[in-house]
Amino acid sequence: MSAYSAFAEVYDQLMDDFDYPAWADYYLALLARLGVHPTSLCDCACGTGSLSVEFAKRGVRVTGADLSGEMLAVAADKARAAGQRVMFVREDMCALRLPKPVDALVCGCDGVNYLLGESRVKAFFSAAHAAIRPGGALAFDVSSPYKLETVLGGNFFGEERDDVAYLWSNRFDRERRTVRMDLTFFRRAEGELFRRFRETHVQRAHTAQELTDWLAACGFSEIQVFGDRTFAPPGERELRLHFAARRE
Repeated sequence: MSAYSAFAEVYDQLMDDFDYPAWADYYLALLARLGVHPTSLCDCACGTGSLSVEFAKRGVRVTGADLSGEMLAVAADKARAAGQRVMFVREDMCALRLPKPVDALVCGCDGVNYLLGESRVKAFFSAAHAAIRPGGALAFDVSSPYKLETVLGGNFFGEERDDVAYLWSNRFDRERRTVRMDLTFFRRAEGELFRRFRETHVQRAHTAQELTDWLAACGFSEIQVFGDRTFAPPGERELRLHFAARRE
């Protein structure tokens, strides 16, 4: 099963401890460091739209883009329930086409890790560059090489709740610098009956230097790299890296 299809049914349930308001505030602060205070923004690889809704609550005109129709259906329902107007579009982030340029583009929660080689990452950066107005900015995060190889690679995770459970095994390929994540989910259907479904996700461990070089090659400048929701340089064992860059 392709990534983020059936997973859409349980994604928010399993991510209920994720602080989306804090993430939205951090990204707006990150953009502000480059002098960008967006009135329009594209939330790329938006998933179920939690971050999109938070940006909209802060007065930003938001377009959420994702490749998964299942995730976007959840996102649209979420925005309506929150009373927020967000336009959601189904698009490949590497071939993003927006009706008109936006002040900023954000790609949070590992979206860039799913791009498995230089050509795909550069395709995204080029598409983002075209989608952002001159003087605007791109901000995104990746799970660090340390996290993918050491924290996830070769390890197994699992959780059981009343209505959902998951089994998550990981295998890191040092030659390709990718981690394969095999996930099995169990969701209560009725009574004591659970429905099982599986998904496989693959992410690449991009280095900070690679991403910085590729951003520059695609026309971005003033490139900044920070640790996990900080404004300090990343440490050796940083789990997440945040990037911000200006579109001249």
